[in-house]
Amino acid sequence: MTISERFHDIRPEGELLPQEAAAFDLLEQLGIEYDRVTSDPADTMEKCAAVSEVLGVPICKNLFLCNRQKTQFYLLAMGPDKPFHTKDLSHQIGSARLSFAPEASLWELLRCTPGSATVLGLMNDTQHQVRLLMEREVYESEWFSCHPCICTSSLRLKTTDVLEKFLPHTGHEVTVVDL
Repeated sequence: MTISERFHDIRPEGELLPQEAAAFDLLEQLGIEYDRVTSDPADTMEKCAAVSEVLGVPICKNLFLCNRQKTQFYLLAMGPDKPFHTKDLSHQIGSARLSFAPEASLWELLRCTPGSATVLGLMNDTQHQVRLLMEREVYESEWFSCHPCICTSSLRLKTTDVLEKFLPHTGHEVTVVDL
């Protein structure tokens, strides 16, 4: 897997996909600093592990979930090595049965493709249909890692910037969960 060196506050060169350009534009607008690497698609946790070494922080596992009726959507940011048990999470958030949401909903609500689900996609959820869930260790970490709506770039952000600048801008709140 090819991975670039780490860049500070420098977006990728060349033409970007609209959702990726919008993510970088918003980070700049909000004054959120970032470190970035570019790589071959890091669309699995195994590939993200190699990227994590260069970034210096584990890349979050981001799961896009929904209830059985597909009327409630959730983005879960969790540590890469944490096991995911739907029963435990369902109980904590008061949702009957959770499953992975359809790819079409991921695109419609967050403008992300499979393998690139990210908290930054919440900028596209202007109707606030997606509830953000963060596993406690991710929430309490100094650094937060994610993709900028495309899995060929990976970012390291200060968690406080995500919580205190990005989320207030999008109007989303975070629910902290224990996994």
